[in-house]
Amino acid sequence: MFIDVAKINLKAGKGGDGVVAFRREKYEPSGGPYGGDGGDGGNIIIIADEGIRTLMDFRYKRSYKAENGENGKTKKQFGKKGQDLILKVPVGTLVKDASTNKVIVDIKENGQTYVIVKGGKGGRGNAKFATPTRQAPRFAEPGSKGEEKDVILELKLLADVGLVGFPNVGKSTILSILSEARPKIANYHFTTLKPNLGVVKVDEEKSFVIADIPGLIEGAHEGAGLGHDFLRHVERTRVLVHVLDTSGLEGRDPIEDFYKINEELVHYNSKLSEKLQIIAANKMDLSESEEWLTRIKKEFEPKGYKIYPISAATGEGIAKLKFGIWEVLSKIDIQYETFDEEIDFTFKEPKEEGIIVKKENGKYIVEGSFIEKLLYSTNFDNYDSSRYFQNTIRQRGVVEELKKLGIEESDSVYICGYEFEFFD
Repeated sequence: MFIDVAKINLKAGKGGDGVVAFRREKYEPSGGPYGGDGGDGGNIIIIADEGIRTLMDFRYKRSYKAENGENGKTKKQFGKKGQDLILKVPVGTLVKDASTNKVIVDIKENGQTYVIVKGGKGGRGNAKFATPTRQAPRFAEPGSKGEEKDVILELKLLADVGLVGFPNVGKSTILSILSEARPKIANYHFTTLKPNLGVVKVDEEKSFVIADIPGLIEGAHEGAGLGHDFLRHVERTRVLVHVLDTSGLEGRDPIEDFYKINEELVHYNSKLSEKLQIIAANKMDLSESEEWLTRIKKEFEPKGYKIYPISAATGEGIAKLKFGIWEVLSKIDIQYETFDEEIDFTFKEPKEEGIIVKKENGKYIVEGSFIEKLLYSTNFDNYDSSRYFQNTIRQRGVVEELKKLGIEESDSVYICGYEFEFFD
């Protein structure tokens, strides 16, 4: 099965905690602080791999977690860094923030890497808190949490050429003749269940990637059939080869079909109307085709469309079509656009939440990631640790902000859910 959209949860590793330890060696009974720092948590890294064609691996496993950093050790030894988690995705994958649907990164090149969530920082051991006036600190810092994110992976194939047209017009057969691809081919009116990719060799060091975009049906842009799921794959192609059935044996009007398909494309994304199209008039081996070809030429040649009469059954005209496609491609720059996708520029450098000081319903509240980390690193049974906490919140302007809000002696302050009594 072709899986081209997946929603997953990503959680980077937590930083290891710093440790409280003291030097206790022979002949050194009063050694100083000796606790080491915790290791940083592991990141989750996305990497593009051209060997992967679908997002199938993400269908069954939806949650991914990197390794936590190791806690610090005595003798000032650092904890080991958590191992990074590598997620391989196909080239052409858009990574979106699930909450905003904005694009975080567009994976367009083989081997491209991106750190999608960063591991937490390791906490400092008590050795780092020693000062001339605080020579034996009995507190250390916990490691910070790793980033967590729900993302949507959305695959948009990176192909130079897209074959479009109604089901059963011969797109899969054309693909198999032009390239080494071996798509499943059957005479049915529904549609290929997945896009098929093939590489077409024109000459030495001259080749292009062609995709058989599943047959579109009327209403595809509104989700009819499977059309809506596959229209996204047309977006990145540089040229569209519009395959028409010139036989008319099934009672279809190829000229009408051409306009219907283009209507679906434009309804899905108006910018698709700017894509260059070549018309492949297929099934020319059948007797009724000459009459339809004349009508097709009369309709489209004045509008600037290049028309190639071909027969996928006999191979007639396929070589001319191949070189015609190459000639057009050689004049168009490679630019794999994401069209109307909105890029999330704010995600790339997430900022740590500061300290929030507020008054709500008569209660004085202090919160934020910094203050939470400070609170959990404090040993309130230890004088030095308590004093470090008080000095830090004073230096950070918390006391000043509380005074501006009207706090008075003995009033309660709620810091990350814990109640404290205010004394200046």
